[in-house]
Amino acid sequence: MYLKIKSPVFIDRLTLELDQPQKCLLRAVLKDDKGSICSALETEVSRGLQFLDWEGLSDLPYGVYTLEVLGIDEMKMRLIKRV
Repeated sequence: MYLKIKSPVFIDRLTLELDQPQKCLLRAVLKDDKGSICSALETEVSRGLQFLDWEGLSDLPYGVYTLEVLGIDEMKMRLIKRV
């Protein structure tokens, strides 16, 4: 799976660009700097290139987060929520 975040800085949503060679289940969590899960996403990803908007993140406090993605591959990325 190829995953790209449109921007490592977000306000109220994250836009994920996915290129998946086969259908799979995508699980992602946003963790704060203490390691607590602040938001979770689980969705089925179709084959091919697609964009996925993870909305509803406006209630999270400002700061640094870690995005952990589980699917065919496991990935971690640092993100920043700002005003």
